[in-house]
Amino acid sequence: MTHGSGITEADAIRDLAVRWLPRLGDGDFVVSPVGLWLALGVVASGARGRTGEELRGLLGVQGEAAAEGVGLVGRRVAGVDGVSVATGVWSTLPILETFRRGVPGVRFGVLPGAVLFALPDEVFPATDDMSFGELPDFQGELDGWVREATGGRIERLPLDLDGSEDLVLLNALALKASWLSAFPGHLTRDEPFTDGYGDTRPVPTMRQRIPAGWVWYVAGACVVELPCLGDRAVRVRFVLGPEGAGPAEVLPAAWAEPGARRPLVAESADLHLPRFTLRTTLDAVVEDLAALGVDRALRPGADFSGISAADLFIGKVGQSAVVEVAEEGVEAAAVTQVEMGRGAVPPRHRVVERIAFDRPFGVVVLDGAGELPLFTGWRAGISV
Repeated sequence: MTHGSGITEADAIRDLAVRWLPRLGDGDFVVSPVGLWLALGVVASGARGRTGEELRGLLGVQGEAAAEGVGLVGRRVAGVDGVSVATGVWSTLPILETFRRGVPGVRFGVLPGAVLFALPDEVFPATDDMSFGELPDFQGELDGWVREATGGRIERLPLDLDGSEDLVLLNALALKASWLSAFPGHLTRDEPFTDGYGDTRPVPTMRQRIPAGWVWYVAGACVVELPCLGDRAVRVRFVLGPEGAGPAEVLPAAWAEPGARRPLVAESADLHLPRFTLRTTLDAVVEDLAALGVDRALRPGADFSGISAADLFIGKVGQSAVVEVAEEGVEAAAVTQVEMGRGAVPPRHRVVERIAFDRPFGVVVLDGAGELPLFTGWRAGISV
């Protein structure tokens, strides 16, 4: 959907990714721009006034347009083979019916501790001998939701709960896809990899010959797309930038428009790609939002009157993500948590190009149209 500014949801998500990447450093990481956008989009659908305008500056949408955008992107992502998406809101506060109707794909629930924390102050002296462990296990319940929604790939919430939360919003993405052409297992062997510190060591490296059409160049970066099985499969792209280039410079090449691509001048390529797993938990994404221009929504006085009559503001934002690349295919998952409190092609030569991902490189998983960055990762090889 295109909004009055001419910006689509896909444009807004890619812009969010580009602005977020410099905050993530040059070490190993994996994040989900789509997951963050969807979670904040649900919140933005209930934002009003200057709070809504501020979130629109980050997300491209607010209010009713945000609700429509969340629904559209959610359906689009769920329509990709091997991908599942789920969003839930748990609250101790009454949620407006108009907000519930505006985001029909979202599950609503009550925090297990809602009744206890709603008790009047004069009741609490009677609970002085109650240990914290006897309180309702809201952490366990939501950890269980996370495990179920990600197929066990992520075990628990990115942020611990302490029972005082007024509203918790969770968005989960999960992916399992098989390569159209699997890497032959017997060809995997240790090959040298030079990490982000310049240290070289052997790592298990997969090998196969791929068609030239799976490779292109964008402004000095080499992009390799490995197709997956399915009529509506994800697009998994690996990006090797110029030596010394960091993720903020390299990863956007994965979604560059076709007009910016330069084809491989060869008949085929010998691909050497490390087998790897990236796992990241970010517990201070709210600091990234502040650095990206969000202020009013993060402090008391924010206007989320479209969600609840209570004076809510965004208190914490966290995300856990994982991506695993192996001979048979790719698996990935992400959970985003938002807590709210009150307050003409050149001729080809008959040659085979060798493409070795033997130094820091990026991995990007996009939807079937190649527009929505579901997962973006950087394999610096610093952490083992």
